[in-house]
This record gives sequence, C-alpha cells and structure tokens, in this order.
Amino acid sequence: MLVAVSKTFPAEFVDEAIAAGITEIGENRVQEARDKKPLVRGSVRWHLIGHLQTNKAKDAVRLFDVIEAVDSLDLAEKLARAAEGQGKTIDVMLQVNIGDEPQKSGLGRGDVDAVAKQVAGLAPLRLIGLMAIPPVGTPDESRPYFRELRSIRDALGLKELSMGMSEDFEAAIEEGSTMVRVGRAIFGSRG
Repeated sequence: MLVAVSKTFPAEFVDEAIAAGITEIGENRVQEARDKKPLVRGSVRWHLIGHLQTNKAKDAVRLFDVIEAVDSLDLAEKLARAAEGQGKTIDVMLQVNIGDEPQKSGLGRGDVDAVAKQVAGLAPLRLIGLMAIPPVGTPDESRPYFRELRSIRDALGLKELSMGMSEDFEAAIEEGSTMVRVGRAIFGSRG
C-alpha cells in the first residue's frame, strides 16, 4: 500500500495525487489534517503517521482512518475511549523504536508483545500491524531493522507492516513491508 505523505503541501496537491490514483494520504500532524482535510475534494483514507500527543486523541480519531504511531498503552486507551465516544472503530498500528534511539518515539522492542496483547483487547481499536522508522542510513543499513520488525510482526500474527520512506522504500518492500510512506518522491521537496 502506498501512503502519499502530504505534510506541508496544500489540499490542491492532495487532489492532484488522488486524480493520479492515490487512495491513502499520510499526515504528520493532527492540526494540519484538521485544516487540510475539509479542502480536499477527493476521497481517500487518512493515516496519522506522526507522533500523537494524548490530548489530541479525540481529534485524531475524528480525522483519521488509520493511526500508525501508537507508542504507548496510555495513548491506545485514550484513543479507545475517544473511538467509543464517537461510535467509531479505528485501525491502529504500534510504533516500534526499532533502533532504540532516544530522540524517537515508539515502544521498545521488549515491550511490543505485552502492549500488543493489551491493545488487541481494546474493542474500538483494531490492531492491524507495526510501524517503524529505522536509524538514518543507507537502504542496506536499514535492512536489518526492517527484518527485525517483520520478525516481531510475524510473531504477533499481525497483517500490516508500515516501513519504508522515499529513500528506502524498495529495500523495505523487499524485506516485507506492506505499507510505504512516501512524500518527497511523490510531491517533491518541501520548502
């Protein structure tokens, strides 16, 4: 699945992407989606791919179809309450800090199994897979991280694996990614 990441690009660019066949749009921020989504004429599924603060859970549930960056049980519980309050079931993915980088969000590898079991029990949420951003490096340097995330996903019996961006999506696909998040290669460089 190709998720076209439109962060910082206006609604007209999203409409052009939809006209070209894009069916999935990714945004990093709740506020940007809130402002942009009403201006988009075409119909797509919206993915939140950036870090989500718990105080924005209600807005995230209202605006997005898939939340890829669930990085704690606390956030999952807030999303579940928001989804229940809105009468909505929402697809979620657990973000894994696959490179153990202190500056990145995500669950530690050792926490994924326990959190996944708890999130799977939150009825308004549908846990569909895992997401990660490996440490900066070449596509070949990313491969071990992609392989490890695939192994974790397989052990959990989940379907989706969101990994790979403009610079490394081919390697991610070769290593089992089912979703790639591509912005620059579709929309161009951000200003």
